[in-house]
Amino acid sequence: MSTTYDVTGMTCQHCVNAVTSEISDLPGVTGVEVDLATGKVRVHGEGFTDEAVAAAVDEAGYQLA
Repeated sequence: MSTTYDVTGMTCQHCVNAVTSEISDLPGVTGVEVDLATGKVRVHGEGFTDEAVAAAVDEAGYQLA
């Protein structure tokens, strides 16, 4: 399963690394792809929730659009 989210506020590779790290730590997540240019984040795995992803993105300092 994969789900794509729009994340606002990312401007550099550090932002990508922070978002990737936080989401990767969620239970059930097997992969994270971040497209800085579009703000799209694709999360792969099973058992994670939209709420958990939103909280992880928030922890990284950004927000879901």
